[in-house]
Amino acid sequence: MRPRNIIRAIESARDGLRRSERLVADYILANRREVIHMRIVDLAQEAHVSEPTVVRFCRAVGCDGFQNFKLTLAQHIAHSPEYAAFSFTDDDSARQYTFTVFDATMEALKKVRDSIEVDAVEKAVDLLANARRVELYGFGASAAVASDAQHNFFRLQISASVYSDPHMQAMSAMSLHSDDVVVAISQSGRTRSLLDAIKLAQKSGATVIALAPSGSPVADASDLPIYIDVDLDEGNYTPLPSRLAHMTVLDILAVGIANTKKGLREHLATIEAGLQALRLDTRS
Repeated sequence: MRPRNIIRAIESARDGLRRSERLVADYILANRREVIHMRIVDLAQEAHVSEPTVVRFCRAVGCDGFQNFKLTLAQHIAHSPEYAAFSFTDDDSARQYTFTVFDATMEALKKVRDSIEVDAVEKAVDLLANARRVELYGFGASAAVASDAQHNFFRLQISASVYSDPHMQAMSAMSLHSDDVVVAISQSGRTRSLLDAIKLAQKSGATVIALAPSGSPVADASDLPIYIDVDLDEGNYTPLPSRLAHMTVLDILAVGIANTKKGLREHLATIEAGLQALRLDTRS
């Protein structure tokens, strides 16, 4: 069983802490590896607070005390290797940028895994499994993610369509009903045309699931946001880890649907058997 994500707990609790406790939280978030070797008096001194404040902070994030907090933090760090951010230069060798892409992708997937809200996943699976129609909206790299999801949903006997043109999204949204679901996919969470389509879909009575960064306009406008927070910079290739994180979450939803809908295993087995005839026989 993976240790509790104490860093996520600190980030979630931070805004509700007292000012002095937030000083402890901020110091720990910036120096998490150093903290596991500190005494309580050391942390109190570095964060400019009293020792009782440190104890109150530990209890506020679900720990019995400072020693229990350090143990939880150490376990989390041990199971959460950190990789370098996705950046490269024109002088990087093939070996360097190969490992950079792998490391950045693993870091992005790990971060989303540790922060994803399982309750939102369960609600999304239920909505998608029982929808009359599923419409997937996305632009650019998100449109490619939507097309991949459409392929998976088609195999699961879900009627799904992909629209990456704002006019087609608008027409789709205006034709929906209360038993239809829209999956709005956005890596930035700030696409104006996508926000317009979300409003039209909701006006038609459809439910909107969003895959977007937390706190973004797209996430806030949806009925059911699934937060995907991946650090992005201005590099030409930075959508790579983000796109794969979105695809992984959609794969999770597909697995949930497969486990929910009755008779799907037999259906998928039939499809696989039928596809064998299209493949080369390598046994001879």
